[in-house]
Amino acid sequence: MEKTRLLLLGLLVVFISGCAHVISKEARQRADLSLTPARVREDPEKYRGKWVLWGGEVIEALTQRDGTTLLEIFHRPLGWRGEPKETDASEGRFLALAEKYLDPYLFRRGRKVTVAGEIQGERTKPLGEMEYRYPILLAHEIHLWQETRVYFYPYPYYDPWWWGYPYGWRFYFHYHYPRR
Repeated sequence: MEKTRLLLLGLLVVFISGCAHVISKEARQRADLSLTPARVREDPEKYRGKWVLWGGEVIEALTQRDGTTLLEIFHRPLGWRGEPKETDASEGRFLALAEKYLDPYLFRRGRKVTVAGEIQGERTKPLGEMEYRYPILLAHEIHLWQETRVYFYPYPYYDPWWWGYPYGWRFYFHYHYPRR
């Protein structure tokens, strides 16, 4: 009986840890979740030094001479685990400065990231033919999400065990055999 309880407790710990947030509890507690890139862009000096928790998709990773990496990120709202959602909603773009080398191959365009960091102000860079004001933050924690791969089967795909929704296998016998 005691072994069963220990086994169930161990399984519970494993399942709960698989659902944990990717950013540390300390960073999440320091972050002001009401601050968005659009709000900070209005007056970046007002929010200098505040911690935020933002995420999105990498647009570009620039390695700099001093060994740091500057990530340009397209903002996406975060889900309950901190993963950027697959949505068109966005607060614009922001820059995250990592004080270490991040390989541009891993942090390539389209990869999802979650960043916890401190607002450092803003930087203006060209975006197309306009000058865009990017909020910039000093990244204290960065989580690079695993890429998801979608596999498509060539059409037509045949599965002998699937008879179609919503009728099930009765549809096959009722409509494909002559009635008496």
